[in-house]
Amino acid sequence: MLPRHEIENICNASHGDPFSVLGPHTSSKHRIRVACFLPSAIQVMVTPQNGTPPTALTQRHSAGFFEGTVPMALGDAYLLDVQWASGLSSTQEDPYRFPVVLGEMDVWLLGEGTHLRPFEVLGAHPSTMLGVKGTRFAVWAPNASRVSVVGDFNYWDGRRHPMRLRRECGVWELFLPGVNPGALYKFEVRARSGEVLPARADPYALQSELRPATASRVGELPAKVTHSAQRQVANALDAPVSIYEVHLGSWRRVAEDNNRWLTWDEMADALVPYAQDMGFTHLELLPISEHPFDGSWGYQPIGMYAPTARFGDAAGFGRLVARCHAAGIGLILDWVPAHFPTDAHGLANFDGTHLYEYADPREGFHNDWNTLIYNLGRTEVRNFLVGNALYWLERFGVDGLRVDAVASMLYRDYSRKEGEWIPNVFGGRENLEAIDFLKRMNEVVGVECPQAITLAEESTAYPAVSRPTFAGGLGFHYKWNMGWMHDTLAYMARDPIYRRHHQGEMTFSMVYAFNENFVLPISHDEVVHGKGSLLNKMPGDRWQQLANVRVFLGYMFGHPGKKLLFMGCEFAQEHEWNHEQSLDWHLLDNPAHAGIQRLVRDLNKLYQATPALYQQDFVPAGFEWIDHNDADRSVLSFVRYGLNRQTFTLVVCNFTPQVWQGYRLGVPQPGHYREVLNTDSAHYGGSNVGTPLGGAPAEAIPWQGRPYSVLLTLPPLACLFFEWTA
Repeated sequence: MLPRHEIENICNASHGDPFSVLGPHTSSKHRIRVACFLPSAIQVMVTPQNGTPPTALTQRHSAGFFEGTVPMALGDAYLLDVQWASGLSSTQEDPYRFPVVLGEMDVWLLGEGTHLRPFEVLGAHPSTMLGVKGTRFAVWAPNASRVSVVGDFNYWDGRRHPMRLRRECGVWELFLPGVNPGALYKFEVRARSGEVLPARADPYALQSELRPATASRVGELPAKVTHSAQRQVANALDAPVSIYEVHLGSWRRVAEDNNRWLTWDEMADALVPYAQDMGFTHLELLPISEHPFDGSWGYQPIGMYAPTARFGDAAGFGRLVARCHAAGIGLILDWVPAHFPTDAHGLANFDGTHLYEYADPREGFHNDWNTLIYNLGRTEVRNFLVGNALYWLERFGVDGLRVDAVASMLYRDYSRKEGEWIPNVFGGRENLEAIDFLKRMNEVVGVECPQAITLAEESTAYPAVSRPTFAGGLGFHYKWNMGWMHDTLAYMARDPIYRRHHQGEMTFSMVYAFNENFVLPISHDEVVHGKGSLLNKMPGDRWQQLANVRVFLGYMFGHPGKKLLFMGCEFAQEHEWNHEQSLDWHLLDNPAHAGIQRLVRDLNKLYQATPALYQQDFVPAGFEWIDHNDADRSVLSFVRYGLNRQTFTLVVCNFTPQVWQGYRLGVPQPGHYREVLNTDSAHYGGSNVGTPLGGAPAEAIPWQGRPYSVLLTLPPLACLFFEWTA
């Protein structure tokens, strides 16, 4: 019989090795000892499945501990017939008769921190073991003294289902028969100090409860998505990439139904056709991993593997991705490996120690966001995040990950005062662990998902962000051009009278344009926190504001680099973005706003139809200034070249409300220059000024160092695109 202290430890949920006590154990040659802990049970019978008559167990503890010997062999199947104090009875499997959950190779790889797909073995996975259906649970908590699975299937009682520790890798595991997809669960952790911590959501949960509830939900691991060759072509550096950035909770809501969110399927029905009609090549979604606080917009996630329950289940998100691809649209996810919130059900102090985060707040706490920083020096933490990247790319088929806040990861002194940060081992400010992690993540993605892309939101001059790791880079495919965004918006906010003194704000980007593979972002960060909408950044009366938006968008689509536009900017949203309400779609009843929308649609179509505007975004051969010095008239003119330099597009921008008649411009070739888009067209709400006959022939009049020139009429606050024909 078991010693009393072993029984007491099981009953008060303090036993660190429950499998040494519970379940079947050899007693003699023909008998086994069976022990079980079933609070509120008053009688337990063991019924062998080999036909042997049931055997009653002896109640050894009033809390519900039963023990006895049964005439059967170790390994034979049996059931527990339980009589409960309520008068009810049940027949159930004994979780403690089942073998280990993790295979030896998984244990070795998890312990080493090199398991490429830890989500396949950690977390909760419906499965069949010894012919019995249930769910296998596994959680990394190496410093805990006890971990239990709690859920709606066991009254959230941490005494009932303590787990087995695989000491080689610090993972606790348990197979629970009869627990099916949809069941709610958490992990109850007892620290080494004996303190029982707040119940933890599963770091690897595939689904979660809708906030404010915080439990994880048992879900099926999505099947791998087969990637098509078309997606790899569409994501390539020489492809047209025009991204529509969307916050799903506020793109459109159902006002007549309590202002609720759209579901995944409703978004597939509405958002995908809209993006397709507008000519965007990609959608980029603000973070959709489960997060407790709406106001974080998803940037403080806790359920990194769980598509948020706000819009439905994980399968619904999978259908949205499939609908995007069927429409020829790529889908990029905003991904947040830089930090995580301090909520009690999350990763903070997970097993009673600083497991996922740095222990020292000078390394582990973000002052700006009141969040914790992943300890990327731990192989298991890196593994958690690299695996998460693969999960979204492989299991949902998303096209790429836009990595948030990369600058905050690269520097140990990011947003810290002197004395508030710890130098690296060489005394420098670079976060060497984070740099290694980013390289590792990009290398794994490149090998395992060659069709996918990664994009860095990186706001410093850190070198070679979008260069291969073998060439000394971080390995990203693209980098957001934050400098271009800030400079151009500062210029556009100025009264046109003063723009002549700030021409460099529009031209400086070309000094460094080919140092990285840039995306030109007009993102959500530029239309919140008092910054106003894109429209309201512009000076002048309402007509001039709208015209400024039009010329700015034209310049953006002409400038080298892939394009990104936040939702609402495509029709000149008036109000600053509010994550709690829908965009102001009623503005499209106004011809001026509908005109902006038509312009963006036509810019996207022109962009995709004109190889010169995208084929050579990242090499100097794709761009040539005609004139960047005409500051007095605030005019910029340049040529974009395709792979064949005989294929090019002329772009001319006038950033003043003055019409410039008889504007002579040097051009590289003789022939005809046909106007293919004019942002001042009446079709877009403009004044309809332009060069007569919609274009101009090149004349043999040398100008601006070129043997030919054209005579143009430049409309007010307008961008013109000309197609050259011989």
